[in-house]
Amino acid sequence: MDDSVLDNPGWSSLTGPHARFADRHGRAARYPADMSPWHALEDVSDPAAWADAAELAGPGGKITLMGGPAIPPDGWTFFRGVPGVQMVGDAVAAEPDPDAVVLGPADVPELRELVQRTDPGPFEERTVEMGTYLGLRDGGRLVAMAGERLRPPGYTEISAVCTDPAYRGRGLATRLVRAVAANIRARGDVPFLHTAAFNATAIRLYTAMGFTHRGATRFASYLTQGAPGTNP
Repeated sequence: MDDSVLDNPGWSSLTGPHARFADRHGRAARYPADMSPWHALEDVSDPAAWADAAELAGPGGKITLMGGPAIPPDGWTFFRGVPGVQMVGDAVAAEPDPDAVVLGPADVPELRELVQRTDPGPFEERTVEMGTYLGLRDGGRLVAMAGERLRPPGYTEISAVCTDPAYRGRGLATRLVRAVAANIRARGDVPFLHTAAFNATAIRLYTAMGFTHRGATRFASYLTQGAPGTNP
């Protein structure tokens, strides 16, 4: 399988399996703001792609990219960024979990409350529409979750992996990652994921599960001219 789609996973997803969600202008695309903050450029070294992104963002707008280092042209200002790693789960022992429940739009308030307390990354009102989300409950209370996010052709990203602090150390995240991976494998895709480069605990967990390091990545936001903090 050609893994080059993972070099620019946002673009591969928004122009592939998730094209139905894409707001696209030329060589730039984005998810709806109430679904995901991710934007994508066909080529981050192409000034024309940045010009298209400026049309999407509007004056004083912001875009958030995932991928390799980017040097924006004039008219853009770097806002903030976090180094990350990309890992692929060819060897992960994927298996369904009989206790895992499928989470949908009705569960969004609980999902967002758990995300707010555990901070696995952005999770908006419609993020749950990006793929299948699974959770584990204790006495009806949602205590752990994991689901699917980006969908480059042939691959599906596992995301929003989090566990209530009071329930950590019980292997709940591992169970859910394997269950989500089982769903991904069932449709013929390969699971992959991203995590912050400084999150040694998560990297150890994923490595122990069979994920392998594919390469470094970066999560970075840029402001268009006229945004707060940019030059007039």
